[in-house]
Amino acid sequence: MLACDMPLPALTAPRPRNVLVRAPGRLHLGFLDPGGSLGRRFGSLGLVIDGFETVIELAPAPAGTVADEVTALTRSAADEIDRARAHLAQLRAHTGLNQPLRLRLVQVLPAHAGFGSGTQLALAIGRAFAQCHALTVDSTVLARWMGRGLRSGIGIAGFDQGGLLLDGGPAADASPAPVLARLALPLAWRVLVVQDLSAQGLSGTQERQAMAQLTPLPREAAADICHQMLMRVLPGAACGDFAAFAAGLTRMQNLLGAHFAPAQSGSAFTSAAVGQLVQWVAEGAEGAAAAPGAAVGQSSWGPTGFAIFPSLAAAEAAVHSARAAGLVREGLQLQIVRPRNQGASISCS
Repeated sequence: MLACDMPLPALTAPRPRNVLVRAPGRLHLGFLDPGGSLGRRFGSLGLVIDGFETVIELAPAPAGTVADEVTALTRSAADEIDRARAHLAQLRAHTGLNQPLRLRLVQVLPAHAGFGSGTQLALAIGRAFAQCHALTVDSTVLARWMGRGLRSGIGIAGFDQGGLLLDGGPAADASPAPVLARLALPLAWRVLVVQDLSAQGLSGTQERQAMAQLTPLPREAAADICHQMLMRVLPGAACGDFAAFAAGLTRMQNLLGAHFAPAQSGSAFTSAAVGQLVQWVAEGAEGAAAAPGAAVGQSSWGPTGFAIFPSLAAAEAAVHSARAAGLVREGLQLQIVRPRNQGASISCS
């Protein structure tokens, strides 16, 4: 249960003057069956991580205010002001609550980079709106009101629970994908996040067009992905068997990278620089301190890549070796973070 997310006794209960929501980023680790070879498309694996988050503050506007006040503290957050206003309008349309509010975008996840920024912003605003008005409404409903979770359910589940998440893909009626499994990753494991600050992944109309133009993933490949998921990735995470987890996840990413390559200039990675570094980590290098075996790939359409390691020491050794090999090109940003086994944090005052 999220902090401050308990049902309130009555709608007349005193409302909090201020609601602060910190919504964590997630990595999209791959689809199970984007072609729907058995009739149900997509299904997703995702991992919530520390170190990347959207932070918003919401409060009733001062007396006499006639319209919402939306401000941002950073340039990237300022780019989301229009979308934030649209989310408030969607929430009002579904609830009929029109009291002016003061919304401050303190920090936002990188947009179109594989962190689930759109869903986390929507849910952060939706949860804050519900708390501010003493409404008891779950995240799937909030997501539906704001048009999120249409393809993957891991952003919604990640907001609520954190951890390693598997969903079964959206139903025919477009209801959010059900969560099939949720596991906490071992606390010692670490994730190296590799960002290319000069690139963005596909989104919106471009993403829909790319998906429509791809040749359907063969059933044999989808079966291989599901087998890797069920017999390597999930058991490895549950039992702390890093070698099995890494082998299964990397195999999944290789299959999906080949499938999506035609929409990414023929490459499994949107960013050539990210791909070179991540693949080098996967393969190891002569004299490199990081032995082969990390789980590697690209989050969603990228350009963000990742490498998951069994320990902080292994992750730091990989970064040191990559820098020594000259693979950390200009524009790349590397950050070692923990898997996050909790969802969003919410505080009221």
